[in-house]
Amino acid sequence: MNTDADSTQPSSAPGPAGDLDKILQQYSSGDEAAVHELLPLVYDELRALAGRQLARQRHGHTLQPTALINEAYLRLAGQDEQHWEDRRHFLLVASTVMRHVLVDYARRRGATKRPQGHQQLDIEISDPGEDFGGDLIALDQVLCQLAEIDPRQARIVELRYFAGLSMEDTAETLDISRSTVVREWRMARAWLKRQLG
Repeated sequence: MNTDADSTQPSSAPGPAGDLDKILQQYSSGDEAAVHELLPLVYDELRALAGRQLARQRHGHTLQPTALINEAYLRLAGQDEQHWEDRRHFLLVASTVMRHVLVDYARRRGATKRPQGHQQLDIEISDPGEDFGGDLIALDQVLCQLAEIDPRQARIVELRYFAGLSMEDTAETLDISRSTVVREWRMARAWLKRQLG
């Protein structure tokens, strides 16, 4: 992948990604008939996000993929304004919504507000999305703080850690270079470790 920021453009090619871009634009422009074409494509995107997140949950996690997908879709569809310009924009919105679903689920399960003892999050060595558990609420809290300081770094953490995207996919989604993602992921991770330590 070319790492120049200007080289990453939204997909407009035919096929699933191009179709999704077109339908998202139609739906965002008020074409309610497009919802019938939108649902299967959006469901596939949500299934991919859910699969990446739930595959890395701790053993015995009880939230089922279908429940996560359905709840995320209901929240996306229930938003007052749906302005999804393309697949990239949809992924940004969907990853945030799915993060909130997981945080709400953790709260309902009575997870602690701060990581303690063996539950301490080590974001330095953890794979993206690995073993949220009781750390999820604390991570969400400090991620909200990071978003106030540096929104792009918070987005990178969200896409890497919550959506499980690779460096390359994160760069493509945010329309920035891979080297920028690597640098800002490192900075954000260090900041999060200080806050969670």
